[in-house]
Amino acid sequence: MNTVWKFLLLAACLYAGLTFLIYFFQSSLIYYPNVAGRNLSATPQQIGLAFEDVELVTQDKVRLHGWFIPSDDARGTVLFFHGNAGNISHRLDSIAIFNRMNLDVFIIDYRGYGQSQGRVTEKGTYRDAAAAWSYLTATRGIDANRIIVFGRSLGASIAAWLASRHRPAALILESSFSSVPSMAQRLYPFLPVKWLSTFRYDTRQYVSNVNCPLLVVHSKTDEIIPYAEGRLVFDAAPDAKRFLDIRGGHNDGFFVTGQAYVDGLSTFIENSLE
Repeated sequence: MNTVWKFLLLAACLYAGLTFLIYFFQSSLIYYPNVAGRNLSATPQQIGLAFEDVELVTQDKVRLHGWFIPSDDARGTVLFFHGNAGNISHRLDSIAIFNRMNLDVFIIDYRGYGQSQGRVTEKGTYRDAAAAWSYLTATRGIDANRIIVFGRSLGASIAAWLASRHRPAALILESSFSSVPSMAQRLYPFLPVKWLSTFRYDTRQYVSNVNCPLLVVHSKTDEIIPYAEGRLVFDAAPDAKRFLDIRGGHNDGFFVTGQAYVDGLSTFIENSLE
């Protein structure tokens, strides 16, 4: 066998091996519950906010943990779905922003994250979202038209799924991707990952069925989820929608943008609640 054929055989083996690894370990490429450990590193009390520990039980009997953070003279409630890494204790900056807008916040950890039980799956995260919605509307008796569903990164797809099945006052999607296959193809353009993905998280499809005002938030310099993905989500939604450009990276865009970010969300929420 000459050198060229040996090289081609080696390349084919490497290609097949890489495809194999991505296919069988794709769950670990999507979920990062243990990035900073399962323990909570802080609580809202440490930034001066009162809070309630909340325990939920999902339809399939998985126990979840979350926080309900009340605000004085609250004008509505934010149902917060975080991204794919860490847990609720790493979202205190965002919780504080919503609290200063006079909004209650309810945030949960998905199964397998933080103090929540179980093992994370796509279907499981949807069940977790449904349990959180039921807690707010049925257990706490909050009207759907006073709930703003907010999701960041992976949480944006989960939020969009929930809003496509209920009708909250508004939906906010920050740093969102259009679907897992779409993102996978961008990350690995030389592999057939679009066809191998067992995860969907089809945010574009979900937003096309949303019947509430939508705000899509994305940074042009997002180094993890390209700006074009956020535009695809926006374009797929019905007409009652707005787009907020921010600056900064995937994980700090809201912080880097500062007051312009806060003003954009506050105006949208105020108009939606009216």
